[in-house]
Amino acid sequence: MLKQVSIFGENSKGTLQKITGILADDGINIWGSVTNDSAEFGIIRMIVSDPERAYAVLEQAGYMCRLSNVLGVEVADEVGNLNRLLLSMSESNISINYMYLSFNRDSGKPVMVIHTDGIWEVQECLKAKGYSLI
Repeated sequence: MLKQVSIFGENSKGTLQKITGILADDGINIWGSVTNDSAEFGIIRMIVSDPERAYAVLEQAGYMCRLSNVLGVEVADEVGNLNRLLLSMSESNISINYMYLSFNRDSGKPVMVIHTDGIWEVQECLKAKGYSLI
């Protein structure tokens, strides 16, 4: 199970750089991220080296943040592997709220970061199907 930090940020020039600068200044490495925007605000979701510390320093800087559990499913970098994962989840009646890509620095393999309801049950289901979770 991975911890993800979500940051609610103003959709304006330099916001993302300010956030990444705060993390860099505190020695926190960003391992994966996705940004979703709207007209005025966006949500930046990140997998980082120290999520609790990232949460603390970003909140101290005035950002609204949230920590949440997400799954990290390692997949081989081969044609069709993402489709097989999604098919496996569909066959198990699992809905995905959102997902994005990161990678395992030790193995070099892609990691799909997945947020879903019933995350603990989904984790056990995927393990039972032979998927490697980090």
